[in-house]
Amino acid sequence: MPQLIFKGVKTSTVKEISAKLVNELSLITDSPRDYFTLECIETQFIFDGEVTDLYPIVEVKWFDRGQSCKDRVAAAIDKALRLHGHDTTEIFFATLEKEDYYENGVHY
Repeated sequence: MPQLIFKGVKTSTVKEISAKLVNELSLITDSPRDYFTLECIETQFIFDGEVTDLYPIVEVKWFDRGQSCKDRVAAAIDKALRLHGHDTTEIFFATLEKEDYYENGVHY
């Protein structure tokens, strides 16, 4: 935890940004590097019956760490993708409650 789910981003791009991004996010969130999960979903966006390219959409699932931390995480993700040619990125956060998150059958 946190989990980052990338849509509309090439797997090769996520691989390229992964180490540096996780290092930065680890510092921002004060979380160990091995707590992070990055997932890249191959996606086809459809508009008016046609397959179309769209900007990256990144979902961050995590335990709430406050607005300031959220702002810094979003900025780091946006910057990493901008450096790889994405001028627009949507990032949204899904906050999980600790009692709803289980590891090995036990909630946090």
